Order: sequence, then structure tokens, then C-alpha cells
Amino acid sequence: MGLTPPAQARAQSPGALAAEGPFRVTEVLDGDTLALENGRAVHLVGIQAPQLPLGRQDFEAWPLAAEAKAALAALTLGQNVTLGFGGRRSDRHGRLLAHVFLPDGRWLQDEMLALGMARVLSLADNRTAVTNMLVLEAGAREAGRGIWALNFYRVRNTAEAALYLGRFELVEGRVLTAAVVRGRGYLNFAKDWKQDFTVSLAPDVRRLFESEGLRVDNYQGLRIRVRGWLKSYNGPMIEVTHPEQIEVLP
Repeated sequence: MGLTPPAQARAQSPGALAAEGPFRVTEVLDGDTLALENGRAVHLVGIQAPQLPLGRQDFEAWPLAAEAKAALAALTLGQNVTLGFGGRRSDRHGRLLAHVFLPDGRWLQDEMLALGMARVLSLADNRTAVTNMLVLEAGAREAGRGIWALNFYRVRNTAEAALYLGRFELVEGRVLTAAVVRGRGYLNFAKDWKQDFTVSLAPDVRRLFESEGLRVDNYQGLRIRVRGWLKSYNGPMIEVTHPEQIEVLP
């Protein structure tokens, strides 16, 4: 497969990062994880490529997982890359969480998203450049490129959310009601809030939203796309932790 996506508007690479390196890439573990010559593993923060088992029992590889790994290997293997840190620097597995840049300045998150080989999965404590990455994801999704050509990754509607519990999903719908109950924010998409899809914001998250000018009640009546892990709590729910998880749609 080609590694150059069709010409399109590119997101601006992130600035204000603490840079380290360069380090040589000695191995590609999957579509969003590299191994460096110093022995450290690096996760391309802010994105999620199709997952490989990587030793996990009873874990079936996601569609296009091998292709995503091959795409990242073609871009990076044997290259000297620079790491950029804009938030928490490592995860619970000990992997570095970094934006990664090739010698010619290309941003790897940008490359993988534009190819349709990853989607945005942002973290509350690592929000740098998420808005930029959403631009790249949108371009690939609208073009049906890579993962976006497959049902496994397509955007769900609220009525089918219950079919995908335990998975990271993108869900779209119109907010019927928005309310704050005992400090927690709720976005409801149907009349039966005890069974239908809901978005929940813990009190500290609601205050974070408000500090950025985003009141819960402002979402009422809007079509939104929300991304996160679907769980069951009075019906299917996504627990939002930061504003970039919600996109207001035209």
C-alpha cells in the first residue's frame, strides 16, 4: 500500500513540546508503538491504531492491525526520531507517551491518521494537539481511507451503542436533554435515560468544561460526536474526562 495519502489540508504540527532525542527506532511493535535503541518503548500519544494480540490470550487481532504495523515500520524502522512531550510522559506499562517526529520534520501522529491507520484516542492528562489530530482523522474518515472503510471502526449511532459495550467507539446523535444532577453532568439522547445512550461528566470534569466555557446545558439540542469506552450504567454510557472527546457537528 502507498504511504502517501492524497493531498489534503494538513493539521499544524504541535508546538510547545519538550523535545528529546534523536533516538534510532529498532523495532515496531504495532501500529502505534515503537521500540528505541535505548530499550524504551514509545506509544504515539493521542492515537489508537488497530490492535494486535501482543501476547494477550484470547485476543483476536483487529482488522488492518498488521497493515497499520507495516505502515508505521515503513515510516520509522531504522530512522532517528525526536520525541516531543506535552503531558504525562509515561503510561502504566512504562511506555513513553510522546509525539514523534521523523528527521524531515514529519509528525508521525499526522502520518498515521492521514493514512487512515489510526483514530484519535486522547487522554485527560495529555491533551496537546488533540484538536489538530481530529482534523487529520476527519479527512481520512470522510475519504473512507484505511480503517474508515470497515464496519468495525465506523461511527455508531446512539441506538446501536449497546451492541459495542467494552469497546472504544465513536458515537453520534442529537442531545435531547442536558442536566446536572448532584454535580454530575448528563447528556441524554432519548426519553428513557435509564436504558438509552448517555454521556456522563463527573463533577470535576464538568468544572473543567465550564472553565473552558463549555456548560453542560449548552449541548442540549446539538448533534455531537463523542468518543470513549462504552460501558453499561443505566444503559450504554461513555464517561467523558476532557472536552476533546466531544465534537459538535453541523
